[in-house]
Amino acid sequence: MNQTAPPLLEELTPAQAAFEAAYPDFSATRALDDLRAQEYARLDRLDHVYLDYTGGGLYADCQLHEHHALLSGNVFGNPHSRNPTSLAMTERVERARAYVLEYFNAPPEEYEAIFTLNASGALKLVGEAYPFEPGGHYTLTFDNHNSVNGIREFARAKGATITYAPVTAPELRVDMAQLEAALAQAQPGKHNLFAFPAQSNYSGVQHPLTLIEKAQAQGWDVLLDSAAFAPTNRLDVHRWRPDFVALSFYKMFGYPTGVGCLLARREALAKLRRPWYAGGTISIASVQGDGHYFSEGAAGFEDGTVDYLNLPAVEIGLRHLAHIGIEQIHERVLALTGWLLAQLTALHHSNGRPLVSIHGPTDLTARGGTVTGVFLDRNGAVLDERRIEELANRRNISLRTGCFCNPGAGEVAHGLTPEVMRAFFTGELGLSFAELRDKMQQQYGKHVGAVRISVGMVSNFADVYRLVNFARSFLDRTNADIGPFGGPDHTCG
Repeated sequence: MNQTAPPLLEELTPAQAAFEAAYPDFSATRALDDLRAQEYARLDRLDHVYLDYTGGGLYADCQLHEHHALLSGNVFGNPHSRNPTSLAMTERVERARAYVLEYFNAPPEEYEAIFTLNASGALKLVGEAYPFEPGGHYTLTFDNHNSVNGIREFARAKGATITYAPVTAPELRVDMAQLEAALAQAQPGKHNLFAFPAQSNYSGVQHPLTLIEKAQAQGWDVLLDSAAFAPTNRLDVHRWRPDFVALSFYKMFGYPTGVGCLLARREALAKLRRPWYAGGTISIASVQGDGHYFSEGAAGFEDGTVDYLNLPAVEIGLRHLAHIGIEQIHERVLALTGWLLAQLTALHHSNGRPLVSIHGPTDLTARGGTVTGVFLDRNGAVLDERRIEELANRRNISLRTGCFCNPGAGEVAHGLTPEVMRAFFTGELGLSFAELRDKMQQQYGKHVGAVRISVGMVSNFADVYRLVNFARSFLDRTNADIGPFGGPDHTCG
C-alpha cells in the first residue's frame, strides 16, 4: 500500500459516512437517490459509472413513457398547415416554446425562443446573421467551445476586428484586465459582439455573469453559451438579460438529442440579417418577382420544418427538471465535485510526486461539476489519457478524453504558446488531432489531451468513490506499466 496515499476508506459505507460528515448539505439531496433508483435504474442494473454529464445528460424512464404515450395517443401532422393534425401539433410546439421561456424566466414580451438542431446551431444562427463590419468587433474569451470560436470566421469575412481575452493558469479564469481593455475598444455606432460561456465545458470554471451588464454598458451585444451551465445551475434570463443565449437540451435532460434553442432578446434579434432563406422562414417569396420577405420573430430563424414530434419532449424534460428542482441538483453536484477534487489532488506516488494535475480550480469557488486534468506517472510524465479511458472502460466507467472542442483553455492548461500553435497552421494540408498529438509530443514534448470527469443530476457517492479507486490504480506506475493505447484514435471531442 502506498503510504503517502490519502486515507480513502476501502469500504463504501464508512467512506460515504465520512463524506456526508464533511458535506452536510448533501443529505438534503437524498431524493435524488430515490429518483435514480426509480427512473435511472439502468445505471445500477448495468453496474455503470456515468461521469460524462458535460458530454450529455441522462434521460429518465418517465420522460420516454410520457412522450411515447403522447405520440401513440394522438395523430400529429406537419405544423405548417391548418388541418386538424397540423393545428394539434402547432399547439404542442407553441406550448414547448412558451415553457422554455418560462423555465429560464425570459419574459415573452422581451425574448424569443428559437428552436435549432443543437446549441451549435443556435450559435451559428447568431454568427452568420450578425452585422459584423469594418470598425466593429468580435471579442471572446480563450475559454470557449469551438462553435463559438467558429463565429470568428463570419466576423473575419465581414472585416470586423477579432480579439481574444486570455485565461490564466492554473485556474483558467479570464484575465479581467485584458478583457476590460478589449471591451473598451468598442466604437460608438458600430456593431460589437462579445461571447463567453457561463460555465467552461473544459475546466468547469463559471465566468461571472456580471460581465453581461458590464459589456452591454460599453456598447456590446452579448452572446452567452449556457450549454454546460444550464444542466446544474439556475439561469435567470430576466435577471442577467443577455442578448443571445445558446442552449442544449440533451445536455440538460438527455432526451431528445436533436433539439437546441437560441433565446434572443427581440431588440438584438432585429439586428440580425440572415444570408439565406428556407421553407418556414419566409412570409412570401417569388421566383419571377425575385424577392422574399422573412417571417417575423422565431419563425424567421427556424429553417425548414422544426423537429416537431420531439418538441413536446423538450417540455416534458424541462418539467422533469423543474419538479426535481435545479437547486437540489446544484447542491448535489457541488458536494460530489468538492470531494472528488479533494481526493484526486491528495493522491501522490510513494516518492511524493502528485498523481493528478487539475486543469482549473481545485476548490469549489465559482466552478461547476466538470473536472479536467492529466494523470502523471511516478516520474512526473503524463500518462496517455487514451489508455486511461481504455482502462476505465474495462471497469464500466464512462469518462471523456481529448481536448473537448475547447482549444483555447486546453492550450493554456498545457502551456502551449502562440508560436508553437501557429507552426501547425502554416501549410495547406490538414492535420488530424492524432497527428497533432504525435507531432506536439515529438517536436515540443508537450501534450494536447486530458481526462475529463463530470458529475450531474443523478450522480451518487458510489460513482465518485469508484472513480477515485480507479485513479489509485495508477499510483507508482508508468506508461510502460499500464501498457500502450490500443486505438482507434478519435477526434478532438
